[in-house]
Amino acid sequence: NVGAVHQRVAGEAEKLLHPGKSSYRALLDSVTLSDENVKFQIIHEENKVLLQVEICEIEGNIFRLKIDEASPLRARYKVRDVLIKEPSTQRLFVSQNEAGILVLSSVNEDYKLKVTANPFQIELQSKGETVLSMNSNGLLYFEHLQPPPSDRYTENEEAASDSSKEKQEDLGLWQEKFGSFLDIKAHGPSSVGMDFSLHAYDHVYGIPQHAEGLLLKNTSDGDAYRLYNLDIFGHKIHDKIGIYGSVPLLLAHKPNRTTGIFWLNSSETLVDISTKAVHGLSGSAAETAKQRAVPLTDVRWMSESGIIDVFLLMGPTAFDIFKQFAQLTGTQALPPLFSLGYHQCRWNYEDEQDVKAVDAGFDEHDIPYDVIWLDIEHTDGKRYFTWDKKKFQNPKKMQEHLRKKKRKLVVIIDPHIKVDPMYTLYSQAKDKGYFVKDRNGKDFEGICWPGSSCYLDFTNPEVRKWYADQFAFKTYKGSTNILFVWNDMNEPSVFKGAELTMQKDAVHYNNWEHREVHNLYGFYQQMATAEGLIKRSSGKERPFVLTRSFFAGSQKYGAVWTGDNTADWSYLKISIPMLLTISMAGISFCGADVGGFIGDPEPELLVRWYQAGAYQPFFRGHSNMESKRREPWLFGEKNTQIIREAIRARYVLLPYLYTLFYRAHTAAEPVMRPLWIEFPGNIETFGVENEYMLGNALLVHPVMEKEAKAVSVLLPGSQEVRMNMCTVTFQTILPWLCFSQIPVFQRGGTVIPLKTTAGKSTEWMIDTSYELHVALDTEACAIGELYIDDGHSFQYLHKKQFLYRKFTFHNNILSSRDESGQYQTTCVVERVIVLGFGQQPTFVTACSKDGKQKQVVFTYDTKTSALTLENLALSVAADWKICIN
Repeated sequence: NVGAVHQRVAGEAEKLLHPGKSSYRALLDSVTLSDENVKFQIIHEENKVLLQVEICEIEGNIFRLKIDEASPLRARYKVRDVLIKEPSTQRLFVSQNEAGILVLSSVNEDYKLKVTANPFQIELQSKGETVLSMNSNGLLYFEHLQPPPSDRYTENEEAASDSSKEKQEDLGLWQEKFGSFLDIKAHGPSSVGMDFSLHAYDHVYGIPQHAEGLLLKNTSDGDAYRLYNLDIFGHKIHDKIGIYGSVPLLLAHKPNRTTGIFWLNSSETLVDISTKAVHGLSGSAAETAKQRAVPLTDVRWMSESGIIDVFLLMGPTAFDIFKQFAQLTGTQALPPLFSLGYHQCRWNYEDEQDVKAVDAGFDEHDIPYDVIWLDIEHTDGKRYFTWDKKKFQNPKKMQEHLRKKKRKLVVIIDPHIKVDPMYTLYSQAKDKGYFVKDRNGKDFEGICWPGSSCYLDFTNPEVRKWYADQFAFKTYKGSTNILFVWNDMNEPSVFKGAELTMQKDAVHYNNWEHREVHNLYGFYQQMATAEGLIKRSSGKERPFVLTRSFFAGSQKYGAVWTGDNTADWSYLKISIPMLLTISMAGISFCGADVGGFIGDPEPELLVRWYQAGAYQPFFRGHSNMESKRREPWLFGEKNTQIIREAIRARYVLLPYLYTLFYRAHTAAEPVMRPLWIEFPGNIETFGVENEYMLGNALLVHPVMEKEAKAVSVLLPGSQEVRMNMCTVTFQTILPWLCFSQIPVFQRGGTVIPLKTTAGKSTEWMIDTSYELHVALDTEACAIGELYIDDGHSFQYLHKKQFLYRKFTFHNNILSSRDESGQYQTTCVVERVIVLGFGQQPTFVTACSKDGKQKQVVFTYDTKTSALTLENLALSVAADWKICIN
């Protein structure tokens, strides 16, 4: 089936073009200019169909290109709700329109768009240098909507029975067979595509989600990367098939520039990538007329339907790209603090007694955790928003028990609804017409966990509002305000469906076919769920919603995970580039199931996975019904101790992690990032996927080989100093490896805020004191920051109830100053460790804002050059200085 889909989209493209020569010509006498955009028409040389081209510049170095039919038979689908608002544009100026060439200049004149009429193509130049060109390979195609074939074929007719080849082709375009499934296109074929050439780039990233490496590979000899959300149990690794989520954002990087392409289309999409060397003239080389080989990467996007709507993010840095993408689709929602703790999940914790026993096990073994999860078996016969009356007789009492322990509960709520007239949710949705319809106008029915199921149409705003209301405490019986939500199976998953998903000819709100909106289905469910959790608290509390299926902009609504992985070393390994790719696509709150969902991990693998997960944004242990129980204390005392240390390290690190999430929320900086983002000029980092940066200060190298005795760690930046967090020593490589830890390095020039000890859960740690790790750079300087708020409400947003502290170490003085916000806390900074301090001080004093001074107790380790300052008791909310003499 997958092959057939690939063939169809690519095949339709080939019918419409002569490779290398565009079938389109621009009509430059049709150019119109307004404050918002520049418009002109292009014509297909053979079928004479006119397309409308619209180009605009958006504030902040973004260009948008839209292509639609000039007069379509009916409106074509345009993606809604992904952009946070209609972007504000800047006027473009025509600086040339003659001899078949139109040149548009941006306000600041740094950028020029050169439109060539015949064959039609567009070049985007920055300061005279071509950064990217569109349709330079002539692969633009746009299947215009046509009236149905005069002789409509019935569903039962076989194409082969018609001897006319033309009619066979007609039928092939209007309906397709996948095994026993017939897909009837109500409005005929409507695929679109275009090629982009990225000049002097040969490193490209992005377009999650695939179980693939960090660098996108050349697809010339094989399958294209596919963006089509599917439920693939135990997905293969190193495969370009689309899995649970899709973000059509591609990044290209070279030492002096990063560029992004955001292809806004929610239908099935294929991306072909081809990198080659071309001979070109460059700057100084041009003067001496010397030619050199320059890389060129061609990226071809093909979508089954919709229009061409593409945003060109011009950077020029990776951090600029992240801001530009967030300007369009929103930033990562600030998670409630508890959700950054450790989550314990299984399919399934059996009953209330099981939940209590697991909860008690964490206390008994002194392992911190914040959330216990319930999978589908907690419901009454897979009816969501209900409880199994035998196993969970008193869910409120169970939640009160967890609340007293300062912990939370997450339950699963999937989008399929059991067909059962006695089930209130089903009967209400049916009466209101809230389900997706089949092509004949009846409610679409498919098989999922409950058996025969209907699927809520989350593309309908009225359905989303109604769904959000289901989370009200009075409606969702047995729920309390410590219950949060997990949206699974929302690709949507349809057992026995074509590719285990909904048929493309199912019909949504406003009569749009499923093929148009497929990749948005999970995005919309998470949106409605998050809205429901906010609504139930009257807008006061931040939600937590984990989703399996996602799209561009899902970051606004919560977290995602990588789905049904396997308990195997190769899946631990691939999880790093998968999470880095999701992070670069704007979704910072991401993680992979610790230990692997499918199968039984050997103890060493489980331990190594906990050590890796502790330094990743979303940290959850999860396992399948068929796997053995694997609570962290079931693998012998030695392994329990190591897992305990890994989880505690996570809890101690939470102030730093929470600050990174605040940066993601306000400045669109990814929490987990590839090395090249921090070292953009260092080519050896461009393909590194076995280690990563957590923020700008920590380099993490998980151990992902069985029985590893040593790892080779790349520490980029020749002038940079790094400290091994575990042993507080200067290291350039870690020649030995102990089983109890993984290499984590702090970058010289940074200050990391930590808690002095880990508590039983995040809420137990609110008043725990802080310590600062100050790692000096070669100039003996360092900077860092700390963000604090109440950890759960929107007061930080509405009432500026937060603290944002800036720490600076310069001239042997460590100072803390207020950046913004106002939040009351009694917390203190108790300890400071200065790493890389050159000599033993004679005395150290601390001065508060009111001028009071006190002597500071310190110890100095000459072997490690580490200076430890103790018993400081300096208010975290106040300005102060520590002077080292």
